[in-house]
Amino acid sequence: MESRDTDLASLRIDRSAQGTGAGKTGRRLGKVFFWLVFVVVLAGAVFFLKDFFNPGVEVRLATAALISPAQAQSVLTASGYVVARRKAAVASKGTGRLVYLGVEEGDHVKRGQVIARLEDDDVTATLRRARADFSAAEAELKDATESLKRQKMLLERDFVAQAEYDAAEARYKRVLASIDSARFAVREAEVAVDYTKIVAPFDGTVLRKNADIGEIMAPLAGAASSRAAVVTIADLSSLEVDADVAEANITRVKNEQACEIRLDAYPVQAYQGYVSKIVPTADRAKATVMVKIRFRSYDRRVLPEMSAKVTFLAHDVAKEKGANEPLLTLPAAAVAARDGRQVVYRIEKNHAVEVPVVTGRTLGSLVEIKQGVKEGDKIINKIDNRIRAGVKVAVKDV
Repeated sequence: MESRDTDLASLRIDRSAQGTGAGKTGRRLGKVFFWLVFVVVLAGAVFFLKDFFNPGVEVRLATAALISPAQAQSVLTASGYVVARRKAAVASKGTGRLVYLGVEEGDHVKRGQVIARLEDDDVTATLRRARADFSAAEAELKDATESLKRQKMLLERDFVAQAEYDAAEARYKRVLASIDSARFAVREAEVAVDYTKIVAPFDGTVLRKNADIGEIMAPLAGAASSRAAVVTIADLSSLEVDADVAEANITRVKNEQACEIRLDAYPVQAYQGYVSKIVPTADRAKATVMVKIRFRSYDRRVLPEMSAKVTFLAHDVAKEKGANEPLLTLPAAAVAARDGRQVVYRIEKNHAVEVPVVTGRTLGSLVEIKQGVKEGDKIINKIDNRIRAGVKVAVKDV
């Protein structure tokens, strides 16, 4: 019996040992699952945060801009102002009160036209007296002439002494001299009257009115309340541009060199010009040399004292077809060939976006863009093998 009980006891299943093994297995599976989840989460974090930690390819931007073919041939640009070669502050040589002013700003005047007049009562009275003196001297001349003739006839017959003839001759000569003096006095008075009339020295346009009726005009304007010039006029057919060129760049400028002039008031309009003179002196304060540029042609919109930008050209492109027609351009390095197409790249949400374009003529380091972008668009200015669609980029400050 004892042996049978012993055999039966050996066949009994130990439930406590079985429970301990299952717990260990569960714990091992839990650890595996935890690490599996951790790896998956880590891989996802790396995948989603890689852009955050990746600074991207550094790029600079270029702006699509309209320029003319002439601008592409530029060798130098300078600033200046429109001036008139013929310009005058018109004043009177006499002194007096202004009683008439017949022009306003913008009026056209002809050479010799009376612009203004000073009061002339005093000089007119002087002129009348001078003319009266001249008439009196002429009347006395007739009497002196007849007296000299009589004395000469009597002297020839020995009826008068030589002294009486000499006295008559001396009187005749004094009268002639007085006539000359009276004639010059009349002329002097006429000039004084003319000085009260202020006339235009040449054909031109009134730019500025410097005085009003009732003000005292004086040649040197010594008094605080007096004026020297009545108006300022200019010949608007003689406009040119005075530009300051840095001393370091003056060797790039030469006489008759072709230029393109753009006024700040009308930046789209280009005027053709040429270098007419390089002033042979420098401004030591600004370290510049003045260069005078004449227009080949211009319209009425061009006015004195307007600000201008002058582009000095490598050669005269004025005769080339479409020389002044603006073209949309980008740097040639901003355009690349991708899969048989010409493309550029713009930036959206810090990533490069490919844009197909149609290119045209090459203008130095620039290329014409006929289709695909518009003026003002910001484009990556230089494309290399790293720049592809979708690549993260970072704009580098210039």
